[in-house]
Amino acid sequence: MARLVIVSNRVASPRERVARAGGLAVALRGTLERYGGIWFGWSGEIGETSSTSPRIVSAGEVTYATVDLSRADHQEYYVDFANGTLWPLLHYRLGLMEYRRHAFERYREVNRYLARMLCPLLRPDDLIWVHDYHLIPLGAELRDLGVANRIGFFLHTPFPPPEVLIALPHHETLIRALCAYDLVGFQTDEGVRAFLNCITGMAGGRHFGDGRFSAYGVRARVGAFPISIDTDRFVELAKRAVATSETRRLRESLAKRDLIIGVDRLDYSKGLPNRFDAIESLLSDWPQHRGQITYLQITPHSRGEVAQYRALRRELEAAAGRINGKFSEFDWSPIRYTNRSLSRQTLAGFYRTARVGLVTPVRDGMNLVAKEFVAAQDPENPGALVLSRFAGAAHELDSALLVNPIDVDEVASAVHQGLSMPLEERRARWSAMMSVLRQNTVSTWRDAFIAALRKHHPLATSAA
Repeated sequence: MARLVIVSNRVASPRERVARAGGLAVALRGTLERYGGIWFGWSGEIGETSSTSPRIVSAGEVTYATVDLSRADHQEYYVDFANGTLWPLLHYRLGLMEYRRHAFERYREVNRYLARMLCPLLRPDDLIWVHDYHLIPLGAELRDLGVANRIGFFLHTPFPPPEVLIALPHHETLIRALCAYDLVGFQTDEGVRAFLNCITGMAGGRHFGDGRFSAYGVRARVGAFPISIDTDRFVELAKRAVATSETRRLRESLAKRDLIIGVDRLDYSKGLPNRFDAIESLLSDWPQHRGQITYLQITPHSRGEVAQYRALRRELEAAAGRINGKFSEFDWSPIRYTNRSLSRQTLAGFYRTARVGLVTPVRDGMNLVAKEFVAAQDPENPGALVLSRFAGAAHELDSALLVNPIDVDEVASAVHQGLSMPLEERRARWSAMMSVLRQNTVSTWRDAFIAALRKHHPLATSAA
């Protein structure tokens, strides 16, 4: 039976608690526990020099193979190019994109280095699944080393249309690199269309239908594989979390006020300044909510080495202080803003307590918080989800209150609607979204991608 080899920028060590791991780490660890195989990538450690060979740790059916990066590699590959150039580009934020040619060259060099480190670990019949924008060139580098295995790539972010992608110098290098994969996966059909438009309009390639395309002398396939959550497990987690001390403390502190919750990594793609402004508009335009709601925004810090993120942190802190100063009473403040990272169980309990889930990114590949919020709800008294139409999740959770996150007044109106929504309507909307989440789980996502990668592969004899 062919092994599965997963490659991601960051590998969660076997000692890292799943309870605090991010959505991608949870999905990838679950995939390897299901199929068995190798998880390869950066350890998260930074040294004076990069590793000369992978560090190998086995845990059950999973082998963890990690390398450390040098400070120079981390800075230019990860901070400067992956996060300073590609991340804003992929989220259509050209005004925030910074480009340095030496960072781009280091990005390619680190992918070449990672390919060399991975290559000795591979067997001829391994299926290789590469994840996310940090590693776009990895498949081409493996091909240059003579790796003939089936290699798939999945992009967790949005993929921009040609008129946005063309802003990136050497964009053709990345399109060519994506064509080295047998299967390229995106979160939505929108991403697939944008990629195929790049293939036909920028790469001189052809699209044959059913996702098949050719460019640069190779044939491959593209498809939409929307990532999801382990729905049943999260439902049970939320049920248990109701009784935890953290959830009890939250309920008691609310003093019977309605909870509005947002949970996002600190990032300019999440629409957080507009969201704070929407809470201000809510309290200004519907004063009956003053003293009756609490907005809890949980935003762990990230990428503190990037200037835009430090500026965003200062902006949000100032906005929270300004809004609280404007509306607070001696026994109530409208906004609770925390930068602490909470466990998945604690978040599940908080979701279940909330009357409104506020998920308003200006652009997002999927957004699993929206799905977790729905799964966590009490079927007898579910909360309402206010969701950006620019999140990939909106394609599936179309019974949410869909909004344009740029329109602060529209977001405020949707929050008011969620707070005022009759129970019967809340149940109907929740039931429709929950039906989707039970049909499309994280297992559906991983099994569909792996099956598509295996298809027509003569060395992959059976499905796991």
